[in-house]
Amino acid sequence: MAFFAPLNSPIASFAGKRVWVVGASTGIGAATANLLLERGAKVAVSARSLESLESAFAGRATLLPLDVTDATATSRTAQRLCESWGGIDLVLAVAGTYKAMRASEIKLAEARRIVDVNLNGVLNLLAAVQPVLMRQGEGGFGIVASVAGYGGLPNSLAYGASKAACVNLAQSLYLDLHQRGIDVYLVSPGFVATPLTAKNEFKMPFLISAEQAAEEIVEGLERGDFEIHFPRAFSRMLKAINLLPHRLYFWCVRRFTGM
Repeated sequence: MAFFAPLNSPIASFAGKRVWVVGASTGIGAATANLLLERGAKVAVSARSLESLESAFAGRATLLPLDVTDATATSRTAQRLCESWGGIDLVLAVAGTYKAMRASEIKLAEARRIVDVNLNGVLNLLAAVQPVLMRQGEGGFGIVASVAGYGGLPNSLAYGASKAACVNLAQSLYLDLHQRGIDVYLVSPGFVATPLTAKNEFKMPFLISAEQAAEEIVEGLERGDFEIHFPRAFSRMLKAINLLPHRLYFWCVRRFTGM
C-alpha cells in the first residue's frame, strides 16, 4: 500500500552517485564517506582541516576544506563542486560539535559556537546547494541531528537545542521539497564512539562504533527512510518517553540519568 511506502526514493545502488559529505574528518562523517566509497559512490569530503582530509581520503575522494559556519565560503565551495561534477545527487550535513553543558554553568561563547556549527552550518549548506537541487528536480539532502533533539536532557543545554532545531528543520524541508522531487533525510544517532563523545565523563548507554553508525545511515538511505535513527532500542525508548506528560517525562529522565 502507498501509505506504507518509503517516504523517500529507495537507492538501489550508490555506484556512480555524486555525494558530498560535509564534516568528514573523523567520526560518523569519515566512516560514512568511507562506506560510500566502498559502495562505488563518487564522494567529496569537507572539514576545516585539509591535513585531516588528506590523511583519510587522499587519492580516493575530492577534498574540499571548508568551515561550514562561513556562508560565503560554503556557497563558493558548493558552486565549484557542482560545476565540476555537473550536478549533485546527495548532500550530507554531518558537521557538528558538542560540549556537555548545564544551565548552572552556562558558557555563552561555547553555547553560541555549538549552535553556529550544528544549526547555522546546516542552513549555510542548505542555502548553498538548494538552487542546484531545485534546478535538477532531484537529489537529496540529509541532516545528522541526534536523539538528544527529541527532548531536553541534562548536560545537553546548547547541543540538544541545536539538534532539536535540526529535527524541526528536516521535517519542514521534507514538506517543502519532497513534492519537488528532492529527498530529505533526518539522521538521529544515539551515542557513537567519536572524538567528541570521548570527552563524556558518564557511561553512555548503547554505545556503538562510527562504522556501525555509517552502516545504519547508508542502509537507511538505501531503504528510502525519512528518519534514520539508531541504535533502535535506545532511540525508540527516547521516542516513547517523549510521549509522556511532562511530569512523567522529567521523572523518567532523572531516574535514568541520575541527574
